[in-house]
Amino acid sequence: MIKIFVVIIIFFCSNLNATEFNLKKILNLNEPWGSSFINENELLITEKSGIIKIINLKKKEISTIDHNLNVLEYGQGGLLDILFKDNVVWVSYTEDRGNDKTSTSIARGDFNREKIEFKNLFQAYPPIDSPYHFGSRMAIKDDYLFASVGERGQGMIAQDASKHPGSIIRIHLDGKIPEDNPKFLNKKDWLPEIFQIGVRNPQGLTLSPFDQKIYISNHGAKGGDWFGEVKKGENYGWKILGWGGTNYSGTKIGPKWKPGFTKAIKYWVPSIATSAITIYKGEEFEEWNGYALITSLKDMSLRKLDFNTLKNVEEEIIFQRKIGRIRDIQVHPKNGKIYFLSKDSLWIMEKG
Repeated sequence: MIKIFVVIIIFFCSNLNATEFNLKKILNLNEPWGSSFINENELLITEKSGIIKIINLKKKEISTIDHNLNVLEYGQGGLLDILFKDNVVWVSYTEDRGNDKTSTSIARGDFNREKIEFKNLFQAYPPIDSPYHFGSRMAIKDDYLFASVGERGQGMIAQDASKHPGSIIRIHLDGKIPEDNPKFLNKKDWLPEIFQIGVRNPQGLTLSPFDQKIYISNHGAKGGDWFGEVKKGENYGWKILGWGGTNYSGTKIGPKWKPGFTKAIKYWVPSIATSAITIYKGEEFEEWNGYALITSLKDMSLRKLDFNTLKNVEEEIIFQRKIGRIRDIQVHPKNGKIYFLSKDSLWIMEKG
């Protein structure tokens, strides 16, 4: 009785003048990374070690799908994001390319509950010997697949569009290259898949159901995380720009922003370690419709951004340090309840 009372008091005080909600753990997992709804009752989940799982939310049952991916769990890498649409599955992952080198790769396969036979659509060039900054999130818009490719800790490689690391790519859902990508317009030196350059380690990517734009979150160094819009043929500036942060040694990187580079919508200094994002649309928290929901690892928080007026972006911390490091966020396609992947668990958030 006392224990229940204490929980209620903490909940009430931490959400004064805000939307009341409950957070409930559904089940335990092992370093989950990405998630995607198959239907109203089932969720596909990746685990960094290379496992794909189906979670039955009603029965709280877990099944495992076999696959043929050449995944290497290495440093920050492993099996990363996953998307499901029209009985097709796309994954981003760290691929073992031999000679101690790896790449952020993307594969596609027809959905099967027993085993998925994937075929690569994309391999980041060049493969690199580094355990850092793979990205990688994906988002679908119409017949296009957008994906983030981290710069693998190589800094200025993000300014070299003859290489994939440090970029946002856009390909068709079948892997073909769009004829109106920047290379075929006015960026002849860019690789054909590249849509935008100058990012560091983007681990959030989403399509807004309202304005149909693609939005992104990106890890800065020591400070300089940000949320912004993906813009065709543009450059977010890493590592010419430091976005307000510094190197981990404390040395300066560059200005927060300057003309000629894409300006983010929101910056965080110090870092909160931005991870997955979504533009909320649903019934459960209908007062949040159109707002960006930003999750974080280091800060262990869920933040709500009202960015309708770009000169006056309003931020609210919904909760902090309640479920640990937050890796992914999904909104239920029918009821609008929110699901989170933490370091070792699946959680649900619903109205209190």
